[in-house]
Amino acid sequence: MKTTLVINPKGGAGKTTIATNLASYFAAQRIACTLMDYDPQGSSLNWLRLRAADAPRIHGANAAPEKFGRLRSFEMYVPPETRHLVIDAPAGACGVLLREMLERAHSIVVPLVPSSIDLHATGNFLRELVATRRFQTGGARMAVVANKVRRSMPAYPPLQELLDSLGLKLLARLVDSDVYMKAAETGCGVFEMNAGIAIAECRQFTPIVEWVTDVPALNLRAAAA
Repeated sequence: MKTTLVINPKGGAGKTTIATNLASYFAAQRIACTLMDYDPQGSSLNWLRLRAADAPRIHGANAAPEKFGRLRSFEMYVPPETRHLVIDAPAGACGVLLREMLERAHSIVVPLVPSSIDLHATGNFLRELVATRRFQTGGARMAVVANKVRRSMPAYPPLQELLDSLGLKLLARLVDSDVYMKAAETGCGVFEMNAGIAIAECRQFTPIVEWVTDVPALNLRAAAA
């Protein structure tokens, strides 16, 4: 089982969008997937509840901090047939909770909005992750996704400068698009939508899938055919 952690300490970076679309890709390919939600708001789990009854199944796991009368260990169950576990992290994760998620992760995807405010908040977090033992020993790899990118400004030089200084890869640029919102409202992902509607979004998201799965785009297209 491979585990992908989608994390950013700041809210509004698009963690749930990345996590749900990644899980939906695996489901569309009939690859057993579990979507684990650490956020008390439960946005990923709510997205799962919106999925159509005949949609490819994604197992949901609730890993939010325990509340009275709730057995967290039971709700965190991951079926043994799961091949890909996708973790949607909460904003502001730190301490024991952060270490728990990092220890499970093989791949860490950090989405951020390319702006000076978001770059400042996320930059310090990236430096902390790069310094962790999990990353330093090669137990996990990490890449960044520029999310909600404005069409008028597709590149943001300060972001690339930060990534270059840390030796990190800019994995993809996802243009701000209503298609992601429409997918979220129906419990599906862009890879499950009509190709004519979401072709640009699928093309932009493909590098994320390639990196997580270690499968090149050519083979991804063959598998989807």
